[in-house]
Amino acid sequence: MQSVFDQINENNHEQVVFCNDPQTGLKAIIAIHNTVLGPAAGGTRMWMYNSEAEALKDVLRLSRGMTYKNAVAGLNIGGGKAVIIGDARKHKSEALFRAFGRFVDSLGGKYITAEDVGIGTQDIEQVAMETKYVSGMPKSLGGSGDPSPVTAYGVYVGMKAAAKKVYGSDSLAGKKVAVQGVGHVGQYLVERLMKENAQVIISDIYEDRIQALTKQFPSLQVVDKDNIYDADMDIYAPCALGATVNDDTLNRLKCKIIAGAANNQLQDENRHGDMCGEKGILYAPDFLINSGGIINVYCEISMPTYNADRAYEQTERIYQYTLDIIETAEREKINTHQAAVQLANKRIEAMAKLNSNSKNRYGF
Repeated sequence: MQSVFDQINENNHEQVVFCNDPQTGLKAIIAIHNTVLGPAAGGTRMWMYNSEAEALKDVLRLSRGMTYKNAVAGLNIGGGKAVIIGDARKHKSEALFRAFGRFVDSLGGKYITAEDVGIGTQDIEQVAMETKYVSGMPKSLGGSGDPSPVTAYGVYVGMKAAAKKVYGSDSLAGKKVAVQGVGHVGQYLVERLMKENAQVIISDIYEDRIQALTKQFPSLQVVDKDNIYDADMDIYAPCALGATVNDDTLNRLKCKIIAGAANNQLQDENRHGDMCGEKGILYAPDFLINSGGIINVYCEISMPTYNADRAYEQTERIYQYTLDIIETAEREKINTHQAAVQLANKRIEAMAKLNSNSKNRYGF
């Protein structure tokens, strides 16, 4: 197994903070990948990892993904992420989130946190009792609220752009879309797909989520979480955890498009990105089309007053960005993930040069 520092150095992470508070039971990791474009921003995830090593691996991949996501979206923020090890349905407490808030505050603004898997606006409100470096605050407190609807909108327009390339029309009416995971983002994506008369298939590890959505939309088709990859579908929309596009699933998926909200969908970014193309599947890069949430967060932290119209307007640009990335991939004969990473790195490198020529940028 690689050492901790080898893992940190592998993708040039700037800083990793291990947070431990025995009184509250807090065990968390904050990973700051890159701050060339600005302070690192990215949500906090709460998940019951099998091991601390698994949690570290996840937060390192997620934080790197945030760097790419923020760069491609044209935002002036860097990439960071945090994970709290614990069951979001059992282990939450005000004390735990306030303890986490103190660790965030200790970084002095180098990292700005928000919601992610397992975290809601009430949790963020408790984190904010100890630090001002938060976003996604409840609307009643002047914040942008839950970013999930905006994330779902970005996935939706990215999916439509992919459909335009594959089918010649961006209409999703009649298309069979399998949504894996109907949590915060997944449920909003399902709502948009149903309004467009798509045929939607869903799966989730939590039965109560399934019941809530099927009550709202009785025509939904429900499949077991382990059988979602075998469903008769046109589009696969992974909206849970990452690495669901792998050797096994690519041999089972019958879709023409992969477009979802989950982070790090490709288990091996280069190999499985290539395999998608070889199998005739158009992969819409996850960090490109799921950037609506961080765009929403950015509209909160970069403006005197949050403006929802501005957030949706900027998120709508994902449609054209997706078409541009597909075109670049075809022209340069690389997979779409590589094309999106290439675009992100170009912007980061350009800004790094600009910063190095601006000696007074940080006051010295």
